[in-house]
Amino acid sequence: MFFAIIVFGLVFLMAYEMIRGSELSLQKFGWKFLSGTVWDPVADVYGALPYIYGTLTSSFLAMVLAFPLSIGIAIFLSELAPPWIERPVSFMVELLAAIPSIVYGLWGIFVLVPWLRTSVEPFLIKHLGSLPFFKGAPYGFGMLAAGIILAIMILPIISSISRDVLRAIPNSQREAALAIGATRWESTKIILAGGKSGLLGAALLGLGRAVGETMAVTMVIGNRAEISASLLDPGHSMASVIANEFAEATTALYSSSLIEIALILFAVTIILNVIARLIVWSITKKFKTT
Repeated sequence: MFFAIIVFGLVFLMAYEMIRGSELSLQKFGWKFLSGTVWDPVADVYGALPYIYGTLTSSFLAMVLAFPLSIGIAIFLSELAPPWIERPVSFMVELLAAIPSIVYGLWGIFVLVPWLRTSVEPFLIKHLGSLPFFKGAPYGFGMLAAGIILAIMILPIISSISRDVLRAIPNSQREAALAIGATRWESTKIILAGGKSGLLGAALLGLGRAVGETMAVTMVIGNRAEISASLLDPGHSMASVIANEFAEATTALYSSSLIEIALILFAVTIILNVIARLIVWSITKKFKTT
């Protein structure tokens, strides 16, 4: 209990230090900091909206790409795969989570970005350029690259937790479905309906990882502080602006503004992870007691 309390104490200490460090920015800008679009260190004027927008957009895109794949992997591993396939595939999927983010970033620069610039983005511009999401030039670096990198990074988290959620559902439900004449797929759909809360929790945990990811996103997002509807345009995120500019913060207000962005990111990540853990815990507890 003592060491568990220390962990909670560290979280509160981090929050306290960030609130104290961002006090100057909080006093000068107030709530306008969240809606401001100008980030000008020369004039000492700072607004976090482009970075908040970039974080939410890249994370949402990652969820759109990763969630269906993760659920498919979880269904295969928990419901369909024989043991001799399930064990090595589970190991390979979870191994993706152990790869350092800097390695993902380098792979993004040298493999993903050139592929997007020469093949994917010209195709999207040609066939879907009338939509606001695919207008612009094929830079390669941008929101699309950041979303794909994040999708790969959160895929093992969502798939492994979703697999555990599906496995927590009692076999009696599968047997009952098969006993009344349901096919294997109909039985799987019943299992998915029973575990939907846990699957939502797994998605939120993956979203929390995507929101806080730094290096890989910084290397491929383009690092341009603007709000654009196009996924092809460069952008910025809260984590990447801190990594890029904190060492260059020469004024007290500049440093305080960056610390306030860190505080916002900290709060969003904590809230998402708490909600997700509560959902996953409630669904697994419910089935363990039935």
